[in-house]
Amino acid sequence: MKRYLASIYGTLLLGMVVSLQLPATGFPNQKIDPVQADYKIGDVVADFQLRSVDGRSVSLRDFDNQKGVIVIFTCNHCPFSKAYEDRIGALNGKFAGQGYPVIAINPSDPKSYEDDNFEKLKEHVSAKGHAYPYLVDDSQTVARAFGANRTPQAYVLQNNGGKFTVRYIGTLDDNPQDPGSVRKHYVDDAVSNLLAGRPVTTTTTRAIGCAIKWKDA
Repeated sequence: MKRYLASIYGTLLLGMVVSLQLPATGFPNQKIDPVQADYKIGDVVADFQLRSVDGRSVSLRDFDNQKGVIVIFTCNHCPFSKAYEDRIGALNGKFAGQGYPVIAINPSDPKSYEDDNFEKLKEHVSAKGHAYPYLVDDSQTVARAFGANRTPQAYVLQNNGGKFTVRYIGTLDDNPQDPGSVRKHYVDDAVSNLLAGRPVTTTTTRAIGCAIKWKDA
């Protein structure tokens, strides 16, 4: 009963946060990096290399043999990220075999959120059995380069001769609270269009989620 009530409370809280339409600058006392760079649609993403929770070093170049990748900035503590976790897995299950695997990146500061420390991430990924790489952006340099400011936030990258080009930026779909009520599957539609040789119709949306708390410079 307690677990059921906690689940109801979490869903209600998530709905309240969405309805409030929090400003892009995030929560009070949120540190926003004033020199944060950001990729735009059509930009080529520079190679990066991060540690995976399984101890491997993973780089974007490791995916040169793929048609593209779906990069998703996410974390453990955020209720939005938790709400989307199964949907992230479903995207990987649908598109990894077609050449667009998911790369999850956690940019969260573990000093601010204990659930995002490395050991907790390892435990969580092991328990969930994620089939996609889950990387840790300790320095937050990759998140800054992408211009990510929320979790979850998605970037669809198309591989053009070894150059990964940004084709979509934003939220995964239009309903964080209820997967069954989703009407617009932004990431799914973007990848499907690219696989079919069509242009992406919706290239950017506003990411809805928890603001990334930046480490002190």
